[in-house]
Amino acid sequence: MKKIIIVMLVLIRMSVFAQQAPRNIIIITLDGYRWEELFKGADSSLLFAKTYFGQDSASKAKKYWAADSITRREMLMPFFWNTIAKQGQLYGNRDYNNYANVKNIHWNSFPGYNEIFTGYPDSTTTNGSPPNPNISILEYANQQPAYKNKVAIFASWEEYYRIFNIGRSKLPVNAGWTNMEGKNLTAVQQSLNEEQQYLPRVFGNNERMDAVTYAFASEYIKQDHPKVLYIAFIETDAYGHKGQYDFYLDAAHNIDAMIADLWQMVQSDPFYTNNTDLFITTDHGRGLGKDWTNHYFNIPHSNETWMAVMGPCVKPLGEIKTAKQIYQQQYAKTIAALLGIEFIGTHPAADPVKTVITF
Repeated sequence: MKKIIIVMLVLIRMSVFAQQAPRNIIIITLDGYRWEELFKGADSSLLFAKTYFGQDSASKAKKYWAADSITRREMLMPFFWNTIAKQGQLYGNRDYNNYANVKNIHWNSFPGYNEIFTGYPDSTTTNGSPPNPNISILEYANQQPAYKNKVAIFASWEEYYRIFNIGRSKLPVNAGWTNMEGKNLTAVQQSLNEEQQYLPRVFGNNERMDAVTYAFASEYIKQDHPKVLYIAFIETDAYGHKGQYDFYLDAAHNIDAMIADLWQMVQSDPFYTNNTDLFITTDHGRGLGKDWTNHYFNIPHSNETWMAVMGPCVKPLGEIKTAKQIYQQQYAKTIAALLGIEFIGTHPAADPVKTVITF
């Protein structure tokens, strides 16, 4: 009898889960963005070191510096701290023993994104790897009837064609300096195709500016209404590698503004309002001090990350200040749970972050 009651309770919970889980999710990553800046704002050891500046240091100090970390982080990323911190959850402030880490052994981008979206820290993948052999939650979702042809990816880094193995997955990806393709492009999309070719390739031929990526993504949202959308920003990592801390801070501040604009847009659209979750994270951390410009397994702290989530099925716990350890490999099933589907990939994925799934 007890077993029957337990089964019935599980079935009831699954039914409630299916009814409450939102139909849409927007996933955003800030490549190589440190937890220190997210939770504490500008780092004084870098902000006041002119070695890491390409602009006027006095104006940047005025824009991003305050004596206390709470004010600094709000100055740098106001949407995170005025909206997500009140309506969602933020993980990874290590000052509270709240840890978010990667599980893969490389601590760089391709393995990070593989781990985020497949739930499996594959040691065989690294930057420049062949097309990813592992099935991602995005590819899996695109195979489900409710999400078929309603998944889209916009990325500033060209590597995403291999990360999501578009030859196999058939996922629609627009990455790098690639033009938007299609028979019925809007005037905005046509204009973006043309205008992006005139922009300077500051980071080389395989990384475009985030503003262009966001412009393509936001226009796609308006016209095509994807149910699962992934936007991958690159400038935080790109300026980090260039050793330009002022531009790195500007990149984070601008991305925060783009996320705010995106959230306002989807909340005013009946297709998305009250049924869309926002999931935000990074692929890896960075070093400290002189090592802040780089990341890899031999650079301490490169495995330290963070995660933020907000939406109708997420309890507004704010900044998590309790001792806790989460791992990047848990994100694939967390995303799947928010979509109301069970993710079955190439390898078994880690369990979701249970405090996110509160229904």
